[in-house]
Amino acid sequence: MHHDTDHHHGPDHPTTLNTAHTLAITHSALGHHQAARELDEDTLARRRRILGDDHPNTLASASNLAARLSTLGEHQAARELDEDTLARRRRILGDDHPDTLTSASNLATNLSALGEHQAARELDEDTLARRRRILGDDHPSTLTSANNLANRLAALGEHQAARELDEDTLARRRRILGDDHPSTLTSASNLAIRLSELGEHQAARELAEDTLARMRRVLGDDHPNTRQAEQLVSWIDEQPSLG
Repeated sequence: MHHDTDHHHGPDHPTTLNTAHTLAITHSALGHHQAARELDEDTLARRRRILGDDHPNTLASASNLAARLSTLGEHQAARELDEDTLARRRRILGDDHPDTLTSASNLATNLSALGEHQAARELDEDTLARRRRILGDDHPSTLTSANNLANRLAALGEHQAARELDEDTLARRRRILGDDHPSTLTSASNLAIRLSELGEHQAARELAEDTLARMRRVLGDDHPNTRQAEQLVSWIDEQPSLG
């Protein structure tokens, strides 16, 4: 499809660039992160030249390229691109625009990956507060922010606060998305980690085993999330008892 569009319209045509943008997302979803990164780099360079640095489509390409870099472990490069994109989106779209909040959330993830947990926590707290006000407590994007903030709290050693936020997020995701939704299962895995960190190993193991069984059924034995869930059960078994 991209090759056909490229042939008919040329590589700089808006339709070609939109197709390339979508194809990169597809590559990433299939785990072809390097191919996605190369396509996003090319699309971003063309959009910057044709549309300018501040055009919404240019910023969408920059945001996607930062996500590819982060997935490939290039967190510093991703962080710099996210910081630039966030500053531009704040100036052009405003602090509360959904795209701005996506950039803020992505930047917080990269800050955390670089060990800057307090800065990530403050950015996630702000993003969560804005999403709750604008989208409501139950919106998927709001719940993503709550999930992310719980991770920051845990990284800072605030395990009880993280546990309470994870419990609330899990309950909402179960109600809204269902017990077997991948996001629900992510919340269940995170809560199992919090429980184990707090010494509640039996409850943690039961939740982790239930989550693993659901992931095997929904995602299959070979899915990366299923593999992580298997590792989580083993990790919980290795934790020393506080008793």
